Amino acid sequence: MTNTTGKIFKVTTFGSSHGKALGTIIDGCPANFELNEKDIQIELDKRRPGTSNLTTSRNELDKVEILSGIFKGKTDGTPITAIVFNKDKSSKDYEYLENKPRPSHGDFSWISKYGNYDYYGGGRGSGRTTIGIVIAGAIAKKILALYNIKVFSHITQIGDIKAKKIDINLIEEYSKKNNLKCADIEVAKLMEEKILKLKEEGNSIGGVVETIAIGVPTGLGEPVFGRLDGEIAKALMNIGSVKGVEIGYGFKITELTGHEANDEFYISESGVKTRNNKSGGILGGISNGMPIITRIAVKPTPSISTIQKTVDLKKMEDVEIKIKGRHDPCICPRITTVTESSLAIVLLDFMLKGGFIPMHNLNMQ
Repeated sequence: MTNTTGKIFKVTTFGSSHGKALGTIIDGCPANFELNEKDIQIELDKRRPGTSNLTTSRNELDKVEILSGIFKGKTDGTPITAIVFNKDKSSKDYEYLENKPRPSHGDFSWISKYGNYDYYGGGRGSGRTTIGIVIAGAIAKKILALYNIKVFSHITQIGDIKAKKIDINLIEEYSKKNNLKCADIEVAKLMEEKILKLKEEGNSIGGVVETIAIGVPTGLGEPVFGRLDGEIAKALMNIGSVKGVEIGYGFKITELTGHEANDEFYISESGVKTRNNKSGGILGGISNGMPIITRIAVKPTPSISTIQKTVDLKKMEDVEIKIKGRHDPCICPRITTVTESSLAIVLLDFMLKGGFIPMHNLNMQ
C-alpha cells in the first residue's frame, strides 16, 4: 500500500477514521523556516467536522501536536511529524457492516485486495485520513506565501445549481461569508437549501470545487513525464470522492474551435501574459505564469441513511443495509481545504525541484 507522495517534499500520511490517531511525516522540508502548531491548526479548523449543519455531527477538535522536526520555533531539516488524536469515535455504529460492503464505498475493493479490512468508518479509506494532507498542505502554503504564491478554493456547483461568474480577486473574501465556501452569496443560499433538504431525506449531493493558485512563476514542470498538470491531476484524483479533474476550461474546451480556445500572448508591464487563461496556467506541461485553475467533480457522499442493497460476503447472499453513523450530506464544503493542500504540496515540490526555493536552508536565498 502506497502512503507517500512527492519527490523532494515527501509526505507520508498515516492513521484511520476510528484508530487512535492520524497524522503525517514530512521529509524534505527546508530548514530555518518558522513553524508552529497554530500555523497548522488554522488549516485543520477549516476541514474539521461539526462546524455547521452542512457537515457530519462527529465532534472532533482535531488539535494537532508536532512531535519532531522543529527546534526553537524553526524547522531543522529533519522529518516533521505531526499527529491528531481521535476523540469522538463511535465504532459500534459499524459492527453490523462486517462482511457487508457499502454501495459506492471502497469496502469491497479493499476486502478483495487485502482481506483484512478496517470497516470502522471506512478505516484508512475514510475522508478523515485527509488530515495528514491538510497538515502537510498548511506547511506548503506557508512556504509558498513567502514567494507570493497563494492557493485558495471555492464551490462553483452543488447538484445542478451553479455559481455565476465571479471575479477571481473576490473569491477569497466572498467564499468566507457562508458555510458552503461559495463566492456567489445568493446562489450559496440555494445550494444550502438543497443540501439540507436532502439531509432531511437521508440523502446526499455532490458538486464541483474550483482551486486556484496565483503568483506561480513560469517554468514549473516538465514537457513529457513530470508534467505539472499531470501531477496536479494525480494529486487531486488521489482525494477520496473525486471522480473527475479539469484544468483551465477542461471539457468545455471541446466545444470551442482552435481560434476560440487559443490563449494569445501580449506584453504587459510585468512581462509576457496571455489574453485569456483557457489553458489554466499550464502549457506543454509547464507553468506559464498565469493563475493555475483546477476543478474537481465530487461525488455525493455514499453513506446515506436510506435502505440499500448489498451482499453478505460470508453467507454469499443478497441483503439490505441501512447505514448508521454520522456523515456529511455534502463533502464539498470540507474538501475545499483538502484540494488547496493537495495543490500546494505539488507546487512546493516542483518549486524545490526546479530550484525556485532552496532545498536545505530557506535563509540561503
